[in-house]
Amino acid sequence: MQRVLRRRRQAGLTLIELLVVMVIMVILAGSITFYVANRADQARASRARTDMQAISIGLEAYNNAMAEFPTTEQGLTALVAPTGLEAAQQNKWRSGGGPFLTQRNFRDPWGNEYVYVNPGPDGRDYDLICLGADGRSGGTAVKDEDISIWDDDTPQ
Repeated sequence: MQRVLRRRRQAGLTLIELLVVMVIMVILAGSITFYVANRADQARASRARTDMQAISIGLEAYNNAMAEFPTTEQGLTALVAPTGLEAAQQNKWRSGGGPFLTQRNFRDPWGNEYVYVNPGPDGRDYDLICLGADGRSGGTAVKDEDISIWDDDTPQ
């Protein structure tokens, strides 16, 4: 009879052992989730930089055709449609290669509009900014950090 009782005790897991295993699984799942979420934000920031470089190329093409960058009021839509231009300038826009971008949606990976300012800071012709996930200026987290086209100071 004692042999049967010993086998039953040894055959199963105790409640404490099950709880320890569950706690370890929760800790692992939480750390993996945090790691993956952080990588997703880094990927969005990288995509925003790539989008801004493409927009910058469109701005340079606009400048080559029109001998000026779009005004802040015209915004980035000036790259895809000759809005806010007089008839002579519209012809110049079309003959200069417009539209200068095929993309019509100027939203960052978080769904916020890219900010275009002419003139830009430090004597630059323009500035192009992604405000990050929070959509507000400033921020320190990877997803909330502002990204400027001029951040890495590479020639555009």
